Amino acid sequence: MSSSILIGSAHANTITWADTSDVYSMDPHGQAISPTLAFLHHIYEPLVRYNKELEIEPALSTGWEVVEPDLWRFTLREGVTFHDGSAFTAEDVVASLQRATHPDSPIRGNLPAVAKVEKVDEYTVDIHLNGNYPLLLNDLTNVYVLDKTWMDEHGALNPVDPSKGEQSYATTHTNGTGPFVLDIRRPDAETVLTVNEQWWDEAQHNLTRIEFTPIASDATRVSALLSGQIDMMLSVPLQDISRLENAPGFNILETPGLRTIMLALNQSPETLGDSGDNPLRDLGVRKALYQAINMELIRDKLMRGKSRNAALPVAPAVPGYDASLDERFPYDPEAARQLLAEAGYPDGFSIGLDCPNDRYVRDEEICQAIAAMWARVGVETRVNARNASNHWQTALNGGSDVWMFGWATLPMLDSFSILSQVLTSPHDKYGAWNPGGYENAEVDTLVEKISVAQDEQERLSMIAEAFAITKAEVPLIPLHQQPLIWATNDNIQLPQTPDNKVRLWYATVE
Repeated sequence: MSSSILIGSAHANTITWADTSDVYSMDPHGQAISPTLAFLHHIYEPLVRYNKELEIEPALSTGWEVVEPDLWRFTLREGVTFHDGSAFTAEDVVASLQRATHPDSPIRGNLPAVAKVEKVDEYTVDIHLNGNYPLLLNDLTNVYVLDKTWMDEHGALNPVDPSKGEQSYATTHTNGTGPFVLDIRRPDAETVLTVNEQWWDEAQHNLTRIEFTPIASDATRVSALLSGQIDMMLSVPLQDISRLENAPGFNILETPGLRTIMLALNQSPETLGDSGDNPLRDLGVRKALYQAINMELIRDKLMRGKSRNAALPVAPAVPGYDASLDERFPYDPEAARQLLAEAGYPDGFSIGLDCPNDRYVRDEEICQAIAAMWARVGVETRVNARNASNHWQTALNGGSDVWMFGWATLPMLDSFSILSQVLTSPHDKYGAWNPGGYENAEVDTLVEKISVAQDEQERLSMIAEAFAITKAEVPLIPLHQQPLIWATNDNIQLPQTPDNKVRLWYATVE
């Protein structure tokens, strides 16, 4: 454990914070991992943001107008400076949005409708869209602005993707406008922020320093909290909730989560392993794998009744959720065996199941349980559990047979998020998170129509139609929505929101 963690609580206005995995990169356009983007929001800012009530409000812009259905004009906030003292202007917004939509950016799918960004004057920007698109503000909440001059000086005008082994200056350094400034960055050890005394906004926090460290071990993380080495932890282990509730001096924060945990099935390659073919291309096989999973057992034994089993890839709170579709195919091992036999695999086959071991609640244990269930119907399963960084590097480059991932529809907070990024055919505009190669022309057409629909009922009807198609075709196996459980010292006041995003600019230490 880093020395900063050991001394952190000695600072009256310091919060020491731990989670299961590290901040993946300092580049907000070089990855699309929600916890990393949430952390970077302490350093970087978007044009608009979600507040603690999850309402969209101005941030680096002060206002906007829809000039034409495909043209939005944003008025920028004057008097804002980057952490190095440079002035924030329209040129920074143009360069940042161009960077975020670059073909090499993993978050390009966060701005699927953006066609062009133009400077009108020093504090006005026009965003041209591919057509009518009602969700632009939602999309912009997680696209952060960098200093153009800083990027140019350090050869970082275009993003690089660490999952492909690439690095740039922006991967390890920062220059934002946000409430905190990067002070120390030691990957996999500690990341330290200090307060930005020149922040443009009125501070609603009293912090001077934030110290973050990854602690993968549940037991070590809980021990660090109980012993005072850290002040706050996310991902409280289910088995330790009562222990912390009964210990003096701590608060447990719990709320239903937006994130749905799923298994993605790789249909792209013609062969998987040494099988001579790809069994996952067969609908019967995909459905057999689905029906071989006993989610009630996983909920009761591994999740201690805290999760919510899911048949859709979105949670009930997400616009577009349809309760009539949210019924899982029944757990039925005999039916699974029959489906495998009908698909030409009466003796089963072997497959890899890739999982993170530091990202989701009981992630590796869930994968081990699923592997045992699949083995009972004849599918020999190799569980490959890795830290999140290595997991994404393999999965997002198409190297996994089956892989676990979670989706919370962030930052959009709408079902269009997963439809456009995971369930649409991969191409420049959509499908950035579809390395499994699922393609359905009808779904692609529906997604295009949803993207421009103005009538809300028509839009929701098309979302339901797309979900009905994808549910039947099983490109994914939804598992459950996991709970959000945080623990803090009782002298910390901090809002918890269903998006699981820590916003320490609202935190106070008494």
